[in-house]
Amino acid sequence: MQVPHEANFTLDLRGESCPYPVIYTLEALEGMSKGELLQVITDCPGSFRNVPEEALAHGYSFAQEPVKNGQEYLFYIYA
Repeated sequence: MQVPHEANFTLDLRGESCPYPVIYTLEALEGMSKGELLQVITDCPGSFRNVPEEALAHGYSFAQEPVKNGQEYLFYIYA
């Protein structure tokens, strides 16, 4: 897997069940400067759909398509 460039922040949400990955991701993005890159790691299956839907609905963009890596899901989101 290739990362566009180094993430400014990493949010490790493994073990958190839905809806917390979405909530924590949006909170983290709100606290970041525009253009900074957030890496989100989660193992909640619902987050593979919910995190991208909510991030896009709130005006954030993705550096690449979400990645499923075994039991984990990886997101790279620009604030």
